Amino acid sequence: MNTKVAERIEQIRRKMHTQKIDTFLVLIEENRRYLSGYTGEDTQFDESAGALIITQDALILTTDSRFELQAAAEAPLYEVVIYEKGLAKELPSLLAQLHTRRLGIEGPRLSYDLYQKICQELEAHQLKIEITDTPRLVETLRMIKEDTEIAAIKKAVAVAEQNFEKFLSRLKPGITEKEAAWELEKLMRTAGADALSFPVISAFGNNSALPHAIPGNRKLAPQAPLLFDWGAKLDGYCSDMTRTVTFGAPDAQFKKIFSIVYDAQQKAISAIRPGAGSRQIDAISRDHIADKGFKAFFGHSLGHGVGLAVHESPSISPVAEKDIPLCENMVFTVEPGIYLPDWGGVRLENMVRVTRDGVEVLNHLPVRLDDASCF
Repeated sequence: MNTKVAERIEQIRRKMHTQKIDTFLVLIEENRRYLSGYTGEDTQFDESAGALIITQDALILTTDSRFELQAAAEAPLYEVVIYEKGLAKELPSLLAQLHTRRLGIEGPRLSYDLYQKICQELEAHQLKIEITDTPRLVETLRMIKEDTEIAAIKKAVAVAEQNFEKFLSRLKPGITEKEAAWELEKLMRTAGADALSFPVISAFGNNSALPHAIPGNRKLAPQAPLLFDWGAKLDGYCSDMTRTVTFGAPDAQFKKIFSIVYDAQQKAISAIRPGAGSRQIDAISRDHIADKGFKAFFGHSLGHGVGLAVHESPSISPVAEKDIPLCENMVFTVEPGIYLPDWGGVRLENMVRVTRDGVEVLNHLPVRLDDASCF
């Protein structure tokens, strides 16, 4: 692991040199882990388990006393510095020692409040340091998965899928969305998941027309769409999948919508290969749904990268900042959906890996209409 971390650090240092950044402050939890091996978790946005400070010659992991032993054990390439009054207070002395002139920060993670405190402390210490954002400096590396990462993701997929058929067998009329979500969570934990990638989405009937429905007290009824979106986290890596089923034989409406979504997914997956554009893959699926008359009922992106974070680059989307050429060992979801407010929704989600000459579907759970009945 230390060898992998060292290789990643050298890649970052080359990027820093190109961007003329002499010091890089890493605050995003997944980036911190990727570049150090340190697994400390931020419990909420305004609480941090620490930060990395990277220069061409120094590696510092600064954190508080709660994580001192863990940081030292998990990040041996780094000097561990413990702050007593928070990062903003500690940072000026560290940057002075490092002779920092241009500090790269991670804009999406650095809150305005913390930014203001850092600026005030730098001014108080009479340090003239230029602060600049470093958009996707680490994320572009994380987008291409290493062999060990792909193996970890496959294990996370397997753990999430392991008991899903058992889960379906336990669904009965009258069970609530909350109860079903808890049942699926328990089964993932039993299979060995360290955590959930995200809270289980369990949506029945027209509640399934909400792509990110929150499970409530709605009860299962025969033939209505039952949408489940779930994923397991194992060894730091996530999985993410969705299946839509019915209790009992699906009716004509369900068959129609399901078949359109299924075909949209399969067409997109079949087109995935190195060099294909992310927008192109999205358009294949989206155009099929539009051709069938449901353009207005598929609003979200076709997919997103999955790795240390459940949502990361690349974005398979028509509104992505730029069209991303697909590369070997990118891992992302393919999840078209149709959502009808007065009826419900169907979403089918698989995870895929771009291979040297095509695509590998990482899921093994059936996704065909023949398998969409709960019993």
